[in-house]
Amino acid sequence: MNYRKMQSQLVNNALLNIITPIGLELKRNSLIIGENTGRIYGIVKYPQKVDYGWLAKITNIPGTVVGITFVPIDNGEFISGLSKSVIQNRSAAETAKDPLVRQRAERAAMDGEKIMLQIDQMGETVGTMIISIMAMAREESTFQKICRKSESVIATSKCKTRIMANLQEQSFKSVSPYYTLDEAISEVLKRIIPMSSFVGGFPFSSSGYNDGTGYYFGRDIAGGLVVLDPWKRGNDRTNTNFTIMGVAGVGKSTVVKHIALSEYMKGTKIIFIDPESEYKELTKALDGDWINAGGGSNGKINPLQIRPTPVDDDDKFYKDVGNGMGDMAIYIKNLEIFYSLYLPSLTDKQKAILKNEIIELYHNFGITWDTDINQLGNEDFPVFADLYELIKKKADEVNENEQNSSFNEYADLALLLQDIALGSDAFLWNGKTTIKTNTRCICLDTHDLQNTSDNIKRTQYFNILTWCWQEMSMDRTEPVLLICDESYLMIDPNVPQSLVFLRNVEKRARKYEAGVAIISHSVVDFLDPKIKLYGQALLDIPAYKILMGCDGMNLIETKKLYNLTDAEEQLLAQKKRGNALVMIGSKRLHVNFQIPDYKFQFMGKAGGR
Repeated sequence: MNYRKMQSQLVNNALLNIITPIGLELKRNSLIIGENTGRIYGIVKYPQKVDYGWLAKITNIPGTVVGITFVPIDNGEFISGLSKSVIQNRSAAETAKDPLVRQRAERAAMDGEKIMLQIDQMGETVGTMIISIMAMAREESTFQKICRKSESVIATSKCKTRIMANLQEQSFKSVSPYYTLDEAISEVLKRIIPMSSFVGGFPFSSSGYNDGTGYYFGRDIAGGLVVLDPWKRGNDRTNTNFTIMGVAGVGKSTVVKHIALSEYMKGTKIIFIDPESEYKELTKALDGDWINAGGGSNGKINPLQIRPTPVDDDDKFYKDVGNGMGDMAIYIKNLEIFYSLYLPSLTDKQKAILKNEIIELYHNFGITWDTDINQLGNEDFPVFADLYELIKKKADEVNENEQNSSFNEYADLALLLQDIALGSDAFLWNGKTTIKTNTRCICLDTHDLQNTSDNIKRTQYFNILTWCWQEMSMDRTEPVLLICDESYLMIDPNVPQSLVFLRNVEKRARKYEAGVAIISHSVVDFLDPKIKLYGQALLDIPAYKILMGCDGMNLIETKKLYNLTDAEEQLLAQKKRGNALVMIGSKRLHVNFQIPDYKFQFMGKAGGR
């Protein structure tokens, strides 16, 4: 009784539930495992000579599971049998009249003698090897493609394979890591080979990737550590920009927070543009500044506040003093983009009038083309209420002086600007800049904009980006990483200038010890024919690309854009959580992001948990 009780306690039902397939249907030449279709092959013949690493080609076929069994055997008994075989082949070679038969017999005898020499004098170990290969996929078209790929790779390795017809059940058990070898499979697939051929089949190249500096990034497919320093320059690594792509649920947010935490620990200043409130808890856990940039009182950025133009190294020595474009002239170009995003219906004439009124408004506040903007504070700049009053005043003057005022452009313009100066949009943009930061982690939260129109989101995103660029270019000695989540919000096919600005930020960031991370669900958003010239550049410029699971048109466009191999395409199509194709310059790695537990304590519950 006690024995039965003890025996029942040894059964781990939880473990059995994990390793047991959801459903299993056996057919003559295939089997169905849950939602996947599988087919198991066996190798029945090996080449007489094999190259170093020959097994790696067979064991690394995308979409397959490979089971290898090697059992050492008694050398003495094997040598006796091999000696008899050599004698028979020598005899056959001497008596054969057919030249082809004679040549094959001589080759077999020579190979047998070499193996005997290895075993008898050099102490070579021999054994029986069994290789089973299971091709598996969810869609039928993908399954057939993997089967053809498997048969092709095995054939080019000079091996001979066969489908394990009527033995799919036994083959499935033998491939499974928790089952012993079946005798029927052993009889069909067992072949004797030297230990050196088996061991030499796997190339023992060093795994992992190590910059020598930096931080733990993840693990490669072989389990080796990937230690990365994104600020390291050289060869094809010319910047510290990231492209991070992947559909929802594949672990994209977790990876972003993992990188942000690692960079923060290194001393990098982190700026999040956060449309989904995913980084609020992380920012507060790091005692950073969380700012409601979607209309909060502490997150206002005055679009009419001129931002100083960053000076490049060359400009320090070759600056065209007095003749070049000043801060005001350059910033007015940004205001033109701002208005094109906010009021796409503006005519060319209205844009010209608005530009003249902005210049006059600056002059009224004592700001001219030559003014040193660095000497001014937040309170020294006009706001949209001031611009509205100026244009409204001009409209009233036209009404008084003109008998027919139906074509009063100033009145039309004042009407268009009324919302941004006095209406609902005034909460976002009418007022002095109130953002104040003194930490190394800043989160600009735009979640409150989610229920607004697309042009409001894009305009505020651009407005925030101009402020971020000022922070990134302020101090050349301080590394700054700008993380733009949901970057598709910047995309407006009718106003490509916003993407041009972001592209230029990516290009110039390296000069200011800064980097930009572009994060989005889809590459298709960036490849619209109207903006492909700029959108594709945003995805190409970064030296670091992290591509996670995707499907459909995204997978097709990603394959074209980055020239993916079949294995890389299969990796993305599987959409395994925490797995990614990582490009470090021209180096490509399959990275599994195994993140330490302590980091999850900082990540919070909104994405990345």
